[in-house]
Amino acid sequence: MADDNSNSFLWFLAGLGLGAVIGVLYAPKAGQETRDEILQRAEDSREYVVNRARQAREQAQQWADKGRDFYQQQKDQFRSAFEAGKDAYHEATGTPGPGPTKVEP
Repeated sequence: MADDNSNSFLWFLAGLGLGAVIGVLYAPKAGQETRDEILQRAEDSREYVVNRARQAREQAQQWADKGRDFYQQQKDQFRSAFEAGKDAYHEATGTPGPGPTKVEP
């Protein structure tokens, strides 16, 4: 069993080497041109990734701002409803609210 695995690995390495040799022989450009093109594509890829990261950061900031605004609106709405309910309770029961009460002489 171990013999089969080592034999397969040797064939893999042989195929890899043969592919590399054929690739170099049939390369359409000179070595310097190929290196320059690889460097240019790497730079283009880097710029693309930087731009996408910036866009993602801006989008996340917008979502966070919208979330904060929604939370604040819900909090204000709940507070208003709570105060209205509390006032309605005090009015219905005839008990004075927490505010100042009128004292008549």
